[in-house]
Amino acid sequence: MRGTVCGFVVSCLMAGSALAAPASHLQAETQALSLAEKAIALRSVEGPANQTPQVAALFRDALVQGGFAPSDITITPYRDTAYLIARWHGTDPSLKPLVISGHMDVVEAKASDWTHDPFKPQIVNGYLLGRGSTDMKLDDTLGIASLLELKREGYRPRRDIIIAFSGDEETEMNTGQAIAKLLDRADLVLNLDGANGVLDERTGKPIYFSWEGAEKSYADYRLTITNPGGHSSEPRAVNAIDELAAALLRIKQHRFKPELNDLTRAYFVSAAQWEAPATGAAMRAFAADPTDEKAIATLSADPALIGRIGTTCVVTMINGGHALNALPQRATANINCRIFPGHPRPEIAKELQAAAADPALTVEDVTAGSVETAASPMRADFVKAVEHGIHSVYPGMPVFPSMSSGASDSMWYRYNHVPSYGMSPLFIKPSESFMHGLNERTPLASIRPAIDAMMVMVTDLSH
Repeated sequence: MRGTVCGFVVSCLMAGSALAAPASHLQAETQALSLAEKAIALRSVEGPANQTPQVAALFRDALVQGGFAPSDITITPYRDTAYLIARWHGTDPSLKPLVISGHMDVVEAKASDWTHDPFKPQIVNGYLLGRGSTDMKLDDTLGIASLLELKREGYRPRRDIIIAFSGDEETEMNTGQAIAKLLDRADLVLNLDGANGVLDERTGKPIYFSWEGAEKSYADYRLTITNPGGHSSEPRAVNAIDELAAALLRIKQHRFKPELNDLTRAYFVSAAQWEAPATGAAMRAFAADPTDEKAIATLSADPALIGRIGTTCVVTMINGGHALNALPQRATANINCRIFPGHPRPEIAKELQAAAADPALTVEDVTAGSVETAASPMRADFVKAVEHGIHSVYPGMPVFPSMSSGASDSMWYRYNHVPSYGMSPLFIKPSESFMHGLNERTPLASIRPAIDAMMVMVTDLSH
């Protein structure tokens, strides 16, 4: 049966009529998929049974078999996880290194919720299914396979190329912070955990590619209401849970100021033509005038776009009361915010306090593992390399910048003044992007163009 599956996979890699050019690096393509399947089968989720160290060992073995010296690869344990750093030495040690960044851990997934076991990779109807197929074990293996293919072809980089894979990006991000400190003299970071190519929803053909030069700051705020409480048979006018609920509803109605920066303006102008007419018109209108109320209303109604037009805050956890037959003495909630660049966390805390409109409510910043960072510069060499890589597969395809609504290890590199750019070489339909969600999957036909594009980008940035 395994042989049948392998034959099917190869046929998918070689077909890919909507995505791929003729086969050019079949060994790398096959290796990327095989490694991704093995990595997905390892449950690299935070906790006592965390198998992230095993993923690191899997990747180390592949690198050694591909020609990396064992002494140039380190796996560093950290609590229940680990991080991996591997170095390909360049010919000019005076040059700052190029870093290929990624993470090996994934978010939790329960088999009872999925149509299949998320940690038993499957290939169904031309898709790789499993937790990490999109975020981001396949991206990791694409990076590894691309470098090993360059080695097989005899390429010799001028500057060192460093693979740096963290082990807790989905949780506390401590290993990403540690790696960024170690590599604070790097020239540039190519973070494979980022924006990607987009396929047309109807035809499945690639329509544009975007990369990320900035990301919003992550923040958690604890909202607390306290009360003397009492016996539940003697209800009082002031109830901690009622107060908190009312404050949360007022915060829900609050709108942070819609705003733009150079990256988001470029994204809205460039991507508008591929959206539904109303959405595209709103994107162009907002790019021209971020106070346009009609455009704001349209973009705010789209979960994929609301995060691009300003700060967003949403309640993610609540807790209240201490006994079934007692009035609550305390009620708390966590508000998770993704803050538009340029706004410090204390400023957002004050805005939440004002929106809650309850002097009895306290707002405490409980953010862990996050710092505020400015956008990376739009370096001409990076922009040229990405365009060259994508155009080598899809001549003339639009390539433009964007800003991430989430957080990644790029944050730590930028904090250490190293430019970092989020860029996954995969192409996928927006409607099929299930990272962090149910039934995560990625089209197999994305693998070939991703390998080809990656090899060009890495060559351009390391020569």
